[in-house]
Amino acid sequence: MANSILNLPFFGDEAAAFAKLESIVWRDGIVCPKCGTVGQARPLQGVKDKKGRVRYGLKKCYSCRAQFTVRVGTVFEASHVPLHLWLQAAYLMASSKKGISSNQLHRTLGVTLKTAWFMSRRLREAMRSGSLAPFGSSGSAVEVDETFIGRKKGKPVRHGYEHKHKVLALVDRETGQSRAMIVEELNTKTVGPIVRANVAKEARLMTDEARHYVKVGREFADHQRVNHSTGEYGRGEAHTNTIEGYFSIFKRGMRGVYQHCGERHLHRYLAEFNFRYSNRLALGVDDAERANRALTGIVGRRLTYRDSSR
Repeated sequence: MANSILNLPFFGDEAAAFAKLESIVWRDGIVCPKCGTVGQARPLQGVKDKKGRVRYGLKKCYSCRAQFTVRVGTVFEASHVPLHLWLQAAYLMASSKKGISSNQLHRTLGVTLKTAWFMSRRLREAMRSGSLAPFGSSGSAVEVDETFIGRKKGKPVRHGYEHKHKVLALVDRETGQSRAMIVEELNTKTVGPIVRANVAKEARLMTDEARHYVKVGREFADHQRVNHSTGEYGRGEAHTNTIEGYFSIFKRGMRGVYQHCGERHLHRYLAEFNFRYSNRLALGVDDAERANRALTGIVGRRLTYRDSSR
C-alpha cells in the first residue's frame, strides 16, 4: 500500500520544512532579503530565541551582517504558525480542485479559525499571477465570456444580474491558461480595453452573442460567435465550452465550499481558481508540483492581517 504524501518529512518536521522551502525559494543560492547579495550567507546552528526555542533555518549574510530565514520577505514572514503546517496548508489548497474552506483547515491543521482564515488569504496571494502576457499570440483560439455570482452589498434583488458580482474570464485553448477579473459593468466601453490588453491581435476570438464583443472582435484575426439564445452551443471550433467548464469549477467551489464571498475578497478567490486551473493535471502538473509552484509565489508578497481584510 502506498504511503500518504502527508507522511513526507517536511509535512511533520520543522527542520525538514525549512530545507524544503529553501530548495524552492533559493534554487540559485541563498539570497539576502536585506542587501540582495547571493551566495554570501551561511547557516547559524543552535541559535535559540528568548523562550529557548531553536531558530530553524537561521542564516547570516556576511556581506551586510543581517540574520534572516527563508520566511523573511514572503507571505510567511512574522507568522507564528510552524512552517510545516504552512506546507500542509499549501498542499491542501493546491490539491483541492474546488478549494478548501477555512473551517476545514482549522479542523485539519489544529489552528484557530482566525489563523486558518488568514493562512488561506496569504496562500491565495501567493497564487496570484503577475503575468500580463497576452493570450493567443501564436494565433490560437481564445475564449472570452462572463458570469455572475454572489450579491453586491446594498443592491436590491431584482430581475436580471445587476445585484450580482460580474466576472469576466479568458481561456487560451492552446496553453490551457485562464485569467479572470471582476468588472463593474458589461458593456463595450468596459470589456473592450480588457480584451485588447489580454488577447494578442493574432488570436482567434471565441465568444457568445453578447453585443459588447462585436466591436472589439473586429480587431482580431478572427471572431466567431455562438448564439446561446437560439440553442447554439457549438459550430465547429466556434464554441465557449472551455470557458464554461472553468466557470463550472469556479461556481461549484464558491457555492459548495466557500458559500459566501464579499466583493473586496473576490479577486483573491479568482486568483486561487485561476492558479489551479492553469496548473491542472491535464497540463501535466500533479498535486505536489502544483503546491511547489504555489510556494514559488510567496516571495515579495507579504500580506498583513489589516491588508487581507481589505
